[in-house]
Amino acid sequence: QVLLVESGGGLVQPGGSLRLSCAAAGRTFSNYIIAWFRQAPGKEREFVGRFTWTDASAYYADSVKGRFTISRDNAENRVFLQMNSLKPEDTAVYRCEAGPSWKVAATGEYDYWGQGTQVTVSS
Repeated sequence: QVLLVESGGGLVQPGGSLRLSCAAAGRTFSNYIIAWFRQAPGKEREFVGRFTWTDASAYYADSVKGRFTISRDNAENRVFLQMNSLKPEDTAVYRCEAGPSWKVAATGEYDYWGQGTQVTVSS
């Protein structure tokens, strides 16, 4: 069983920054794709970005490109989502999801996910 745990959410003013963390217990992220999704009240789940552990490449949704960055900490088996220039429309519950690279590439499906962390952007 793999457990993903997100942390780092909170309340921030527009224009501010937050860094979210996604840690895995039970296995390493080797050969995995780790993605961030968000969901605001009354809205559909939205893809934010994904990170391929093998080559450390990242891909972002247009809505966050240039503001958000996904990175990793090899030693701690952890993925970060650095969010800068935050806007009120970024307010949502952010959740990380992970799956074997081959499966995500073939099906778009992830095997594991966390509980999510709330991000609120408001003055």
